[in-house]
Amino acid sequence: MNARNTRVLQCSAVLVAAGLLLTACGSSDSSGSSGQSKSPSFSGRGPISFATAKDSSPVTQNLVDAWNKEHPKEKVTYIPLPADTNQQRQQMIQNAETKSDAYTVLSLDVVWTSEFAAHQWIDQLPASQFPLGKMLKPTVETAKYRGKLYAVPYAADGGVLYYRTDLLKKAGVTQPPTTWAQMKDACAKVEKLPEAKGMSCYAGQFQKYEGLTVNFAEAVNSAGGVITDAAGKPDVDTPAAKKGLDFLVDSFKDGTIPKEAITYQEEEGRQAFQSGKLIFLRNWPYVYSLAEKSKVAGKIGVAPLPGLDGPGSSSLGGHNLALSSFAKNKATALDFMKYFSSQQSTATYLKDASVAPPYEALYDDPAMVKQYPYLPALKKSILSAVPRPRVVQYGDATSAIQQQAYAALNGDKSSAQALKDLQSDLQKLTTQ
Repeated sequence: MNARNTRVLQCSAVLVAAGLLLTACGSSDSSGSSGQSKSPSFSGRGPISFATAKDSSPVTQNLVDAWNKEHPKEKVTYIPLPADTNQQRQQMIQNAETKSDAYTVLSLDVVWTSEFAAHQWIDQLPASQFPLGKMLKPTVETAKYRGKLYAVPYAADGGVLYYRTDLLKKAGVTQPPTTWAQMKDACAKVEKLPEAKGMSCYAGQFQKYEGLTVNFAEAVNSAGGVITDAAGKPDVDTPAAKKGLDFLVDSFKDGTIPKEAITYQEEEGRQAFQSGKLIFLRNWPYVYSLAEKSKVAGKIGVAPLPGLDGPGSSSLGGHNLALSSFAKNKATALDFMKYFSSQQSTATYLKDASVAPPYEALYDDPAMVKQYPYLPALKKSILSAVPRPRVVQYGDATSAIQQQAYAALNGDKSSAQALKDLQSDLQKLTTQ
């Protein structure tokens, strides 16, 4: 399953914590819409569609097939969207702007909920019909807009550090790194081994797309920086933020991160790691089950992300189910959303695709922890993850971040200039 991305917590307090308050929670979008004021009527039964990222595992199709077997008159058509999250979002927006009923249930990256709700592209949902109290609170908050439920979580996410346990052990490195310096030291030792010839130290997601926003935010937060201050104003032009961006820039310069990683999204990084090209990889939990079926099976460790002076901070990821305002057969759609977001279905995603579930109990289940030993650490990562912006103008904010971070990584700008320009970009968005 492709990247499962993120942010949370309610309106101002949450956005301040996220470090990316670019528009007020109560602001309207440019067309004047400000979210729906009443719940829709969930009526109509019959065929529906489910638009989501193309799944690199068979789990999504299997779950849809199981539903269709039990509901032959209310079949779901699985519509696979591009792996690139920017393209996914654009296709969904184009569908909404034409008021098309081609997409019924949407799989939204958690950072899109507010934008889609504010534009009235998705319906407000009946919160009482979903077991929200059993879910991790941060994941539930990502599904809300102005305190109302507009989506339901079915996948949580937190970034983790994958590493080669066999190579670290042979190099005499007894513990996974908790700082960037420790990670580079570990790589220097591993790279002396004959079997590590040609390997690179580390990679994340650095192509100019949503993954770069995530990796940039994690670097800044993991160095003690923020993208806005405690009052919600842009505050990215600081020494701490520069240390975070410098880690990425300097790592490209000194070869810690291979040059080709500038083109990496989630799948490229996964493939590089499981083919033996990387010692360390920053990615989402979905990688685990796929990598355990590759040439590095049995040689994989998972740890929290490292930071400047200690453990780093993950960006909060995940996906929510939303119901298109323009869809037909909404009664069927609501039932499908309950089925697909159930504890049983999300447990299947965990077992068969190592996708982080929203249900807290699954992180403490002994059988699950035995199969996925990193679950307790992942739970802590999600509970303490830093959200990305939960704003109506999210597309403009993430585009600004991607543009400036990419320029720095490519050497087109210094870290200092990129952060100065980003500060200016975000201030303009704030005052719009």
